[in-house]
Amino acid sequence: MSTVFLAFLAAIVVLGPLVALHEWGHYIVARLCGVKVLTYSIGFGPKLFGWTSKKTGINYRLSALPLGGYVKMLDEREGEVAESEKHLAFNNQTPLKKIAIAAAGPLMNFIIAIFLFWVLFLTPSEQLNTRIGSVLPNTPAAIANLPVGDKIIAIDDHFVQTWEEINYRLADRMGETGTLQVAVQPYTANNNTNTVAAIKSYQVPLHSFMQGDDRGQDALASLGVLPWQPHIEPVIGKLTADGAAIRQGMQVGDKLLSINGVDVHDWISATYIIRDNPETLLDFMVLRDGQSVKLQIMPQGKKDNMGHHIGQIGAAVVPVDVDVVVPDEYKTMVAYSPLAALGKSFDKTAQLTTMTLSSMGKMISGMIGLDNLSGPITIAKVAKQSFEISWEMVLSTTAIISLSLAVLNLLPIPVLDGGHILYYSVELIRGKPLSEGVQAMGFNLGLLLLLGFMILAIGNDISRLL
Repeated sequence: MSTVFLAFLAAIVVLGPLVALHEWGHYIVARLCGVKVLTYSIGFGPKLFGWTSKKTGINYRLSALPLGGYVKMLDEREGEVAESEKHLAFNNQTPLKKIAIAAAGPLMNFIIAIFLFWVLFLTPSEQLNTRIGSVLPNTPAAIANLPVGDKIIAIDDHFVQTWEEINYRLADRMGETGTLQVAVQPYTANNNTNTVAAIKSYQVPLHSFMQGDDRGQDALASLGVLPWQPHIEPVIGKLTADGAAIRQGMQVGDKLLSINGVDVHDWISATYIIRDNPETLLDFMVLRDGQSVKLQIMPQGKKDNMGHHIGQIGAAVVPVDVDVVVPDEYKTMVAYSPLAALGKSFDKTAQLTTMTLSSMGKMISGMIGLDNLSGPITIAKVAKQSFEISWEMVLSTTAIISLSLAVLNLLPIPVLDGGHILYYSVELIRGKPLSEGVQAMGFNLGLLLLLGFMILAIGNDISRLL
């Protein structure tokens, strides 16, 4: 099967249930509120197949365009309604019922995200603890002298237990200039670190953190701290025929000593320097036959699988075919009781919701670029990659997408659920709905705004592909 088809299939598997359950939220609350439902559709456009319930008369259908769905309800604004059924029409319901029906879809997406996070937190797993494995040169962490081997326990006074939590806290500072407060617990051989006196605080400088960075670095790499990774000697084992390295004289067996004056102790740190400097002439010092040899190599600019601009020289080390043993001081077992897992899932949902809204605000204000906006193509690629990694990654990806759908739909933009809620809230306050003319104008503006965002998001997706 082609990669494109697999990505499309993965997106359908992930998005399909989210759309169905979002619309089911509208559907079930509408029926509970006494509104007559006419159509429940997954997808837009021409009907692929469907059926009509003999008991309720509701038409259930699957439509051709799998980018959403809709619940059509009886409404006097959309056609003739018999006198005997006017009390069943949506437009004749109280504002509170209308708000409940409109909010039910996003609420269902929040519930899905909380449930999936709960399942993930319930699953015990051995993970790398937050002890710093390495600090990348010329990064904020290096400037602040964060010590390798110490455990990160808090970011900006927020307690953290996993690298994922650290990543989210850092992502929340995207685009900002200022100081990041990092609390660490020094490592001691006798593991006697559970005292307040042992904790040290570091002030890490941030300058437009991750802003305008198209290299695809995650927040950890941008800060300059990495979890523990196995030590791989930076000895060249393979060179590609058309790579920059072989063209500039690098040979199999060369051991990297430094790049642009920065000492290289392992292959991982070397790859980060190369990746971060596409189309930049770099000075390499290598050890060859006991002699130091200087080379000048310009990494070729390439696009990675997510469309990020990175540097490559066409070199690799000899694969190490041994089982990797993680030192005990870098491991931790993460497990929660059902109740604790539920609390963690609520906390994570709240944190990601806040971070999403903050990111939107930063894009509008210009603190971070609009190129961070992603569309359906990127969603499909991420969904496909999650299936290639593990079932836990599939659940995590699905939860994050569901949460994003909830937040997006609650934005107060006419056409979206949040726009409807805004109109019905005004109706609740005024005692009567806004005029149809005002509502229509709002919907047209909202449609243009939403269309603009979609064009921008899909344009970003295409630029990453190209």
